[in-house]
Amino acid sequence: MMSTMNSKGMNAVTGIVTEALPDTLFKVKLGDGKELLSFLSGRMRMNRIRVLIGDKVTVEIDPYGGKGRIIKRL
Repeated sequence: MMSTMNSKGMNAVTGIVTEALPDTLFKVKLGDGKELLSFLSGRMRMNRIRVLIGDKVTVEIDPYGGKGRIIKRL
């Protein structure tokens, strides 16, 4: 699991999409084995980037530990 800090102070980690849920929600399995409920960022929605099961994605983790935000498909 590779973790980096972005300009807003949020952790960005990579993971693999394991399940697609309604309303652009996804379950993402992180490198350490945890599953995180994540949603698509606004930029990915605007540009209509599709995310499918099995895709490798970069996720910003909320500092409070709630949901993650998918910011990039690798």
